[in-house]
Amino acid sequence: MTDFQMVQGFEDVWRPPVRQRVVRPRTVLRLPQAPGGGARARLERIAARTPEVMVKVTGRTRGGADLRAHLDYISRNGQLELEGPDGALLVSRRDVADLADEWSATADLGIKPRRKDSPFSHSVILSMPAGTNEIVVRDAARSFAADMFAGRHDYVFTLHTDTPRPHVHLAICSRGYMGERLNPKKADLEHWRQTFAQALRDRGVEAEATPRRARGVTRKAERTPLRKIRDRHEAGGGPMARVRRSAYREAAAMAFQGQTDRTPWDQRIVARQQAVRTLYLTQAQLLGRSREPADRALAAKVEAFVRSMPHPDTQRLALARELRAANARLGRNGPEADKERGR
Repeated sequence: MTDFQMVQGFEDVWRPPVRQRVVRPRTVLRLPQAPGGGARARLERIAARTPEVMVKVTGRTRGGADLRAHLDYISRNGQLELEGPDGALLVSRRDVADLADEWSATADLGIKPRRKDSPFSHSVILSMPAGTNEIVVRDAARSFAADMFAGRHDYVFTLHTDTPRPHVHLAICSRGYMGERLNPKKADLEHWRQTFAQALRDRGVEAEATPRRARGVTRKAERTPLRKIRDRHEAGGGPMARVRRSAYREAAAMAFQGQTDRTPWDQRIVARQQAVRTLYLTQAQLLGRSREPADRALAAKVEAFVRSMPHPDTQRLALARELRAANARLGRNGPEADKERGR
């Protein structure tokens, strides 16, 4: 097989949308490593729509009571084992309470006084799509936690299987053994995703960690607090979030008042997605000129992948479609329609 050649600028497709931090010699996090298998293997996985990992910081505890409540939650009040960096298991609520007390005491140690809003712990979820072997997810999470935090921060984790997506809850003591405090940025989260995906691949599970734009996805996922507010509202348990109301007003203006001009950010989204598509197709053309059947087969897969990409979309456009569809249903089922059917 020929050496894999990339067109100029193609690596920008996978480049994280954040600036990499300069890391001091004594750091909380390790330097990023190259994705497993190189660029060709990664392109193969992406064209095959390999499942994407999720690594998400879901919260921070700000006091002893908050910390204990979170540890109780992820351990299901002591019913699930919590595993630490040395493999030791916490198997009862008493063990969980002792750990919470230990981390709470650790939070106030150090030369500099702790700020009132400094977290006691960070909460992270690592998950994979439904159908992934849950034991492998747990083992990959164990490897990820050891790579990122062993020898620097105390932590515990546990596997949850109460949803279709197997996921691991990881709680990390915010103050490290040497006094450093955990403060992950976007670049760190990107590195965490890459590390977790590699740990899964090392265990025979195909996994990837690419930016949304590399998959043709232009809409951000709904933030957890907003999703919970929306769920409560739809269940009749509270008002609609102000952010959601504002989004509906903008979408209604677009759907019914003729305000169809694209915003500057809409235009940037379309231009950026077009650039990504162009890079993929140019790379496919390069592979298609190869004499190697495997290269030409990969070119066909990449072209099919680009054709299957969703069109650039925004929340405003999606809500406008939703409102127009709801209005159409009302038109078909409203009073005038009833009169017509009564004739």
